[in-house]
Amino acid sequence: MTGTDKEQARQKIAVALQYKLGADAAPRVTAKGTGDVAEKIVAIAQAAGIHVERNDPLAQSLSQLELDQQIPKELYRAVAEVIGFILRRAAVHGDPKQHRK
Repeated sequence: MTGTDKEQARQKIAVALQYKLGADAAPRVTAKGTGDVAEKIVAIAQAAGIHVERNDPLAQSLSQLELDQQIPKELYRAVAEVIGFILRRAAVHGDPKQHRK
């Protein structure tokens, strides 16, 4: 890893996804950013009661997508695991915001 690669690996990355059952074929990227923008994305999500899951390798892959682009099939499993975790967490903690359509 070069110095630049290490710096990019440490930089905060945030990617927001949205999926509308019946309207979207797959989740799509609705926001993404690094550094201060990433922190703002996370803060907005948390203020709205949306669970934020840290997964650096997945965030790095998703950050390469364009805004409003659906996730590629290669990332379905990884994204499904995160969504499953969030839904299980919501069911255990009774968090109705995690079940929004």
